[in-house]
Amino acid sequence: MLVLSRKKSESIVIGHGIEVTVVEVRGNVVRLGVKAPASVPVHRDEVRRRIDREAMASSRKEPRAKSASRPQDDDYVCPSTLEQTRAGAAKSPRTGATSF
Repeated sequence: MLVLSRKKSESIVIGHGIEVTVVEVRGNVVRLGVKAPASVPVHRDEVRRRIDREAMASSRKEPRAKSASRPQDDDYVCPSTLEQTRAGAAKSPRTGATSF
């Protein structure tokens, strides 16, 4: 894990187009502002975990038909990635990586 120090109003940039800015610091609470493209989901960790749990629960209820757009049972796929794959992301034929 990379650990960076920032003061109020200072930012870090992640990749191309994602900027995280320290908006406010109150005691042990830090408020962050995130600028990211609309195509990049940004969630608090507890919200992402709930989304992943709900995605796993809904995927268990679906029939187990094999197709090119679905991972095989022995492949692990992060639940949020699974939802994005179902929404139209493509797998690279060369590497098998999912692109969004």
